[in-house]
Amino acid sequence: MQIKGKVALVTGANRGLGRQFALQLIARGASKVYAAVRDPAKADVPGAEVIALDITDPVSVQAAAATAADVQILINNAGVATYTNFLDGDLAKIRLEIDTHYFGTLSMVRAFAPLLASNGGGAVLNVLSGLSWFSLDGANSYCAAKAAEWSLTNGLRLELIKQGTTVTGVILAAADTDMTAGWDIEKANPRDIVREALDGLVAGKMEVLADEPAKQSKSLLAADPSVIYPQAVFAH
Repeated sequence: MQIKGKVALVTGANRGLGRQFALQLIARGASKVYAAVRDPAKADVPGAEVIALDITDPVSVQAAAATAADVQILINNAGVATYTNFLDGDLAKIRLEIDTHYFGTLSMVRAFAPLLASNGGGAVLNVLSGLSWFSLDGANSYCAAKAAEWSLTNGLRLELIKQGTTVTGVILAAADTDMTAGWDIEKANPRDIVREALDGLVAGKMEVLADEPAKQSKSLLAADPSVIYPQAVFAH
């Protein structure tokens, strides 16, 4: 999927990875980039066409699809992290993460799939997480939401190929953005993550492991849970 001359839409484009996606798409020659954000007044993406979008609001999603009917590349980047656990966490926060990462992404693809088909097939790129594959005490609801989005991405790939639309999942551990500001962990430069993601989209890759921790996480998928979660091993 070539980027030059194509029309793209990026969700959550006001900051972090989303803003980088918009800027790099423009730099790679996209003919138009829609920077979709909840509050257009807060968007600063030179060269992009800013539109209002809340992916958890079906009316907002349909309005965006009507405005951006010429889209050929859909970047599902919008996300939220509430750092909530299952047992004592606020259910509203747990629902927000599922509504955003799973139902929000699904809503976007359902709205834009017919447009992508009519515009030649195009491509979808979903921003996922290494936590799609693991749980983390203190952020368990986020992990579950990203796991659901990873599964969604795989399923959409099977359905959308029938209309000639490719689906790329981008997995990263952590990028140096506002979402990870409170975490003392290794963080990748957002520019590097987006470059890897767009290179993968152009190459038609199904999955892009965008940083070394993501590659390490993928390599552990076949391990016994006792290796991954030693703190949960019950002492007999």
